[in-house]
Amino acid sequence: MASGSDVIERPEVVAATPDTAPVRRWVVPLLLVVGWVLSVAWRMWLSRHVVLPIAHTDEDSYLNTARALAGGPGGFSSENDLLRRVGYPMLISPAFLGDRDFSDSYRIVQLINAMINSLLLPLAYLLGRRLLRLPRSYALLGAVAAATLPATAFYAGVAMIDTVMAPLVVAWLLAVHRWIERPGPLAAATVGLLVGGFHLLHSRGLVIVAVHAGLVLLLFVRRRISPPAVLAALLPVLAMALVNAAAIHYLGDKVYLLGSTPGGGSVEAVASAQGVVRVSAAVATQLWYLVVITFGMAGVAWASAVRELWRPRHGDATRWTMGVALVVTVGVAGGASVILAGITGKPLDAIYGRYIQMLAPFWLLVGLGVLLTAGRRVVLRRAAVAVALLVGGGALIAVRLAYVASRGHHLRYGGFSAPDLVALTGGWREMRPVVGSLIGIAGCLLLVATVLVPRLRMPMLGVLVVANLVTMQVIDQRIVRPAVASTAPTPSVADVGVRPGERVWASTGVHYVLRFNLSHQVTWTDVRWFGLGQPPAAAQVVFARWAPGQADDWDGTSYGFVRLGGNPAQHWAAWRRA
Repeated sequence: MASGSDVIERPEVVAATPDTAPVRRWVVPLLLVVGWVLSVAWRMWLSRHVVLPIAHTDEDSYLNTARALAGGPGGFSSENDLLRRVGYPMLISPAFLGDRDFSDSYRIVQLINAMINSLLLPLAYLLGRRLLRLPRSYALLGAVAAATLPATAFYAGVAMIDTVMAPLVVAWLLAVHRWIERPGPLAAATVGLLVGGFHLLHSRGLVIVAVHAGLVLLLFVRRRISPPAVLAALLPVLAMALVNAAAIHYLGDKVYLLGSTPGGGSVEAVASAQGVVRVSAAVATQLWYLVVITFGMAGVAWASAVRELWRPRHGDATRWTMGVALVVTVGVAGGASVILAGITGKPLDAIYGRYIQMLAPFWLLVGLGVLLTAGRRVVLRRAAVAVALLVGGGALIAVRLAYVASRGHHLRYGGFSAPDLVALTGGWREMRPVVGSLIGIAGCLLLVATVLVPRLRMPMLGVLVVANLVTMQVIDQRIVRPAVASTAPTPSVADVGVRPGERVWASTGVHYVLRFNLSHQVTWTDVRWFGLGQPPAAAQVVFARWAPGQADDWDGTSYGFVRLGGNPAQHWAAWRRA
């Protein structure tokens, strides 16, 4: 095996692998279709216990908007005017067509999620074959490892935009590679359409739009593309922005926004030396997180990508694609850290990995490609870089947590941002950076040791898939099910006698999670909120706090209401105007 290549091995070496036996053309597509079906089924099985949202308030925002787009009542959204996007609500809005219970609509949303999220499997296979030049067997099993990665699979069970982002990232980078390799208006338009999709889906797409604009400019300045190709690459992005604006105009005031628009706080977050250090630490933590959850493969991939930029060996298409991926990785981590610092106005979370997770499957695959195609010396050098990142990152984060603790603060996990890290490290109550680094190092060294023995490579990929499956099972048992138990109001709205057509309001005295999930079960109207006192005159039914013996117990009889039922242990009750 040649020792001088890393990201992609030479074709003649690939041809020498055991994968050279003739394979009928239909076998691989059939395997991918079967794998996609099984992937959808696995994701639906994992989400079988989730019948109401558990990731508040993001799920509530997307679901309310989707229902309004489908012609139903609206509701609140935690988004703000500047960063508002409607792409994901548009995608799941068919679930709210017709007259059905919320639980049925939510299950359809999960099915849509699972079908799209599982597209990562065939896309990862194409990435392995076209960009990484892997043999079919390695590409197939590597794709399964990427498609089962908890950073991606977890989000199929909840109504969150992240379920779409990872497949879209792989599709986009594949399209970028194809465009550089074979420039043309059609390839340019494909890349532009995918970038427009990012913009339509989430505000983090702004980073990708900026990178896309820079890429188009560089290609044009270097005379690699023509003016028609420039237009073909940029017009779809503009079109998607117009679609987003049109959808927002269609919604009107049916969805009202409660989010704060980023402003001076984001500038202030990096306006001082302390702010720069704090945001830089947050960026470093997100990058360290990517290396941990890919068992060092992201670090291996970054080392190879930087080497490819400095001394290209595999053509411009690979060089440009890796450069784009690196810039986007740092840009998303940095942009998220600055925006979140500006919005919260408090010490940053210990880790908010949700925005960066969409890049994990790509870097996992690139890292595996290095191990499976590069020579022994190259593999060891790249693995040394990954280990160094894990050691340095773990030490930096441990110091950061200790310093903040000494100042009387406690940095927590961002909500639903790193369930895989929690499960892998057993950090149920606090972040454990040293344990995370040790797990990443052990996984990296194990992967390197096994790939150096050719007959162990396929079993090694299989073990990686099993590790993903086990981690998802732990997440289900220790994170998802407890969240379901703590956020589902019992009895149901229908069981206490709330009837379709009644005008329903909810008191802010009810805990916001229970208030949201009670409101979702009212499918015929938008449930508005009132304070702790008298409800609006238009309210026929209200959800209010039920806390017997406590000062804030809401007594509806003084306002002419009769209690229908509820749950004093969960501190809520439904009341109807007498």
